[in-house]
Amino acid sequence: MEKENLILDLSFGFALEIIKFTEGLEQLKKYNLANQLFRSGTSIGANVREAQNAA
Repeated sequence: MEKENLILDLSFGFALEIIKFTEGLEQLKKYNLANQLFRSGTSIGANVREAQNAA
């Protein structure tokens, strides 16, 4: 049985919220801001996963 990983769960939830928020920005035609926020906000999960696998 795999142990729950709080940091992975939180970073995944954060990425989902970022996606929702940036969709709203795109509706307001704030494309540059939405794109940068989307890339930086969703990369956190990848960084956490990489750090977890390094140990």
